[in-house]
Amino acid sequence: MPSVEELIAAWDGEEVLVRHDRPTGAWIFVCIHSRRLGPSAGGTRMKVYGSPAEALADGLRLAAGMTVKFAVAGLAFGGGKAVLAVPSLPTGDERVGLLRRYAEAIDSLRGSFLTGCDMNTTPADLDVIFETGPYVFGRSRESGGSGEPGPYTARGVFHGIRASLERRFGSPALDGRRVLVQGVGSVGARLAELLAAGGAEVAVSDVAEERAGALAARLGVRVVPAAVAVDFRCDVYAPCAVGGTLSSATIPSLRCHVVAGSANNQLAAPEDADLLRERGILYAPDFVINAGGAIYNVAAEALGWDGDRIERALEGIGATLREVFARADADGVSTGRAADALARERLAAATAG
Repeated sequence: MPSVEELIAAWDGEEVLVRHDRPTGAWIFVCIHSRRLGPSAGGTRMKVYGSPAEALADGLRLAAGMTVKFAVAGLAFGGGKAVLAVPSLPTGDERVGLLRRYAEAIDSLRGSFLTGCDMNTTPADLDVIFETGPYVFGRSRESGGSGEPGPYTARGVFHGIRASLERRFGSPALDGRRVLVQGVGSVGARLAELLAAGGAEVAVSDVAEERAGALAARLGVRVVPAAVAVDFRCDVYAPCAVGGTLSSATIPSLRCHVVAGSANNQLAAPEDADLLRERGILYAPDFVINAGGAIYNVAAEALGWDGDRIERALEGIGATLREVFARADADGVSTGRAADALARERLAAATAG
């Protein structure tokens, strides 16, 4: 693993704010990848990492992903991400203290970075951050915010799955289509509910077996052990947990027609999109299909969109995927490369303007 200094020197982004929080031992990284389209925005991830460098690498990768996510979604924001690398997940006063000191770091950027929820952070945490400065989206509804984005991410993925089925099979219908939702946390569980209600034959998988079992019992669906999820025969494999699970080691084992899920950075390397194409598996690029939560929170709070306009934007995820699929076929490239090209075009147009 490169050092913190080497990671920052090699990055193509604009700025990294680094602070060490002595009271908790946490490292704070605010990664601003691009402000070409507008102020950078992205969630705050709180996680235990093996090293500060590992945490920074995660933040840099996620921030770059937010740049292309906002560009493809047509929103006037740039890509950013914050990572709080903690020795253990804090609670109580210790957590509040860390969040307040982190809020001071965000406030020092004076609007260059806006943040929302991510792994292990909640709207209640954002309420604490908001006490220091206004550069927050996704606060709790009780405090006047738009709330947790998970349901909207799930709805966007739902529209994306239907568009992917239409491309692969000629119809967006879910009836009789087998979908494996891998990871049933905030987004995955809601996606499984939407798919089951839509007529799909749903299976669920999670490393937290009790969580998967409880959801399966409630929905009346099948549980697939996490160790064999990638080998499960299905029409759609929907990765909704951690990233980097699709690689040269796992892609040969896939037995699906479509990969379409909510996880960020699903591919271990960009060229893995080519491997999926070679296997005849239609890949819905993650930064396109999982944009629903970001669309909802920033549109509702920063842009003031009403519910109807937000819903049209969520449905538009399917339309964007159809454009990506068509471009990939026309250019003879993977859908990952086609989506990247679309993002670059929109960023270039903003620069030219």
